[in-house]
Amino acid sequence: MTMKTSSGGGQARRGVTAAGNGLLTLAAIGGVICIVFVILAVFFHITLIMFKTGSMSPTIPTGSLSVVRQVPASEVVIGDVVTVDRPGALPITHRVTSITPTGHGVMSITLRGDANATEDPAPYLVSTVRIVMFSVPGLAYAVAAASNPLVLGAITLGAAGIVTWAFWPRDAAAGGIPKRTRPPALAVPLTAAPERVTPGPVTWGRPSCSSWFCRVRPCCFPGAPRRPLSRKTPSRARQ
Repeated sequence: MTMKTSSGGGQARRGVTAAGNGLLTLAAIGGVICIVFVILAVFFHITLIMFKTGSMSPTIPTGSLSVVRQVPASEVVIGDVVTVDRPGALPITHRVTSITPTGHGVMSITLRGDANATEDPAPYLVSTVRIVMFSVPGLAYAVAAASNPLVLGAITLGAAGIVTWAFWPRDAAAGGIPKRTRPPALAVPLTAAPERVTPGPVTWGRPSCSSWFCRVRPCCFPGAPRRPLSRKTPSRARQ
């Protein structure tokens, strides 16, 4: 019974590990895609356009996401679908119906939506436009939802949690990264401490003192012999 429970727990842990690795892989792929789009926008002037209206239906329906590239207006031909910036208004994306050069690289372009019966009220004087390369229907809704601040915050917290979970040290039994531990200490065999030797009483010898003080008083060493005083015989005075 215990073996079955342990096996089930190990499978559950492996499943959680696999799911976490999959989410980490998706986050890495998303990061790579973002980096690629930044490079395309900076070096190749390729950006994204979302269609909120159906003026280009059925070619580009409402909610489509288009990839556009900035080109000189002189490279545009009749029939291209281009995005033109308008002062004080949102950009407009329609099909080119006529082109008239005005000099110095500026073109007068007339546009009309595929779903419209008439052309736009006035032509556009432009030197550059963004030509539509391709579009994906319905993808604009997902991009708009992901642009919500709450969604962005949740994605950021989720990505941070996944990265933290992936690099958090875990036990090898849990099926993750082995926990970093300190190396085991070296085993030093214990030996008996050397026996302390207590010094015995100090035995002093009996030196023979020849100082005048030791001949008068007992010597500082117990039992030292005392030498008798010897008086010097005064020398006879010279006659």
